[in-house]
Amino acid sequence: MTNLTGGYLDTASSEPLHPAARETLLAALDQGYGDPRRLHGTGRSARLLLDNARAVVAECLGVRPAEVTFTASGTDAVHRGLLGLLAARSRVGRQSLVSAVEHSSVFHALRWAGVPLGTLPVDRTGRVDPMSAGARAEELPGPLAVAAVQHANHEVGTVQPVAEIAAALGEAPLFVDACASAGRLALPEGWSALAASAHKWGGPAGAGVLVVRKGVRWESPFPADDRGDERASGFENVPAALSAAAALQAVTAEADEVARRQHALIARVRETVAATIPDVEVVGAPEERLPHLVTFSCLYVDGEALVTELDRLGFGVASGSACTASTLTPSHVLEAMGALSHGNVRLSLRRDTTEEEVDRLLATLPGVVAELRSRVGMG
Repeated sequence: MTNLTGGYLDTASSEPLHPAARETLLAALDQGYGDPRRLHGTGRSARLLLDNARAVVAECLGVRPAEVTFTASGTDAVHRGLLGLLAARSRVGRQSLVSAVEHSSVFHALRWAGVPLGTLPVDRTGRVDPMSAGARAEELPGPLAVAAVQHANHEVGTVQPVAEIAAALGEAPLFVDACASAGRLALPEGWSALAASAHKWGGPAGAGVLVVRKGVRWESPFPADDRGDERASGFENVPAALSAAAALQAVTAEADEVARRQHALIARVRETVAATIPDVEVVGAPEERLPHLVTFSCLYVDGEALVTELDRLGFGVASGSACTASTLTPSHVLEAMGALSHGNVRLSLRRDTTEEEVDRLLATLPGVVAELRSRVGMG
């Protein structure tokens, strides 16, 4: 049987559906269509499935079931989590601080809210220094209302010292975007609200997770909904929630083994690319990083052309800013790090990516880069 995902190396955009998620989704489509708020048998069945999904996600993430809300996407979870923390702090202040390498959804949410937006700089690896974060908070012209620091960067993989940053920022609530790390790494300590995205761990698209810790003040920034969970709106997608939970349970069980294998493969990519391609920069932290992801930038090469050529040869990779790739605008993440921001390629491995696939890519890359450089007279 042909492996339909062979050569696909863009799981940071979306992981193929995990077999456990597929099986659960198909079953849940027939059993979970009812309104979980209704008292009839079909509604009670849907409610049971939804509660079960919430309990499984909570156990996998190490939080309480009552803290978990299913949302329409990871982006929706980011918006609700961050803006809800901000709304609850309206009497405290309107200053915000976010790392310079956050996903675009964080910046868009705070700009939509119209609050002053301060940024936390990062070093050459994309890491926020906790001491400088604390100093930046003290320099603000008013009280810090909310801060946002991702757990791991979706574009270069660098893991942030979230707990240390939270301690440095004091009592202000900290929002954490864990869309790139949930299901792959244990969650950090110190956050008030957190967002995750199911299709990044092998669940279905259209299912996000918002976690708001018990005791944290959160107010809905959007119009009220008379349904039960104030942190969401609309009819719950019960089959998607159950499928997302099944996938998270499966990948959590195998996370250590998969992470060790992927970490070694990415280390091989980092080393080989740097050794075999002239004028290349491999970016991100070499060790404190996501296990499955690496980005490198090639001088004198157009990123779109590189992606297109690799696609022609059977490799699905990403380039440009990871969250605005369709525009192919320079990556704000790479610019914040002071790294080369054009001609970049992001590889992110599937859970079943093989050594042979990685070796085939590494054998192909030098020739592709050389050919593209020759076309612009740089070869």
